[in-house]
Amino acid sequence: MSEIGSEQAHLFVQRVLLGILKNESRTTKSVIAAVPNSNLDYRPDPYAKTANELLRHLAAADNLFLKTVVDAAFVPGSVKIPDTVKSPEDIAQWYGSEYERNFEAVSKLSGEQLVRTVDFRGLFQRPAYTFLQSGLLHTVHHRGQLSSYLRAMGGKVPAIYGESYDSAEARKASQLLA
Repeated sequence: MSEIGSEQAHLFVQRVLLGILKNESRTTKSVIAAVPNSNLDYRPDPYAKTANELLRHLAAADNLFLKTVVDAAFVPGSVKIPDTVKSPEDIAQWYGSEYERNFEAVSKLSGEQLVRTVDFRGLFQRPAYTFLQSGLLHTVHHRGQLSSYLRAMGGKVPAIYGESYDSAEARKASQLLA
């Protein structure tokens, strides 16, 4: 695999990835916040994660991938949601503030820092910046899982890539009141 140099990595992160990551994090936060505080033990299948496990995994892992790039080390378990943060609303708040801090740190990295080699569990080694895309794919995957739980849990699906049925209905209702 041909790798790009530090200058190209810096330009790619600054001009492409950071904008995508910022937009996707807003969507992720809205999906996390949309999880109803009741029925957090919901799972569509005995082998699936519960809604609570999934939303906590999503919030922590999205931050872990950013931290991996900053620290040039993938360390599972190094990002933990405090035990006192329990409700989906509180997890969304924690996620947002942690993401903002980690995002800011990534945005300040030099090209040399972005191309440092990171080992992923002994399975492969890649330049740090590639973990931004890996993290994004991981997040989109789990966010999709979590969003598919929402209606079954009695929640509403927020707009993700355009209006959802629920966000369209909320918009129509607010227009009627105006």
